[in-house]
Amino acid sequence: MPAGESQVEYVANTRIGEKGQLTIPKQYRDELGLETGDPVAVLRIGEALILVPEQRRFRLLCESIATAFEHRQISAAALLDTLPEARKRVFARRYPELAGQARSKVRRRQGKR
Repeated sequence: MPAGESQVEYVANTRIGEKGQLTIPKQYRDELGLETGDPVAVLRIGEALILVPEQRRFRLLCESIATAFEHRQISAAALLDTLPEARKRVFARRYPELAGQARSKVRRRQGKR
């Protein structure tokens, strides 16, 4: 879509086929770089459905995350340094019984020194 044009546009009418499939007009598939088999997210907003090409959604998510890190001046190395502790917290939340056993084993080993 050329710069300056509205981002909201009436595209076309289409019909739902026997297997629930929709046809996206070729012009729009070409403009969005969509090919057969490409994943598309379907969002429901009230009585409306919005189709969002997955690669675009993923790219936007990546850009959003990168921007957030840049604004907070978080480097890749600093982020990676937080992973071991984050993994421990997730493990403890998801598997509290196992996390408790792991903590008691560490305490026993430290007491034997």
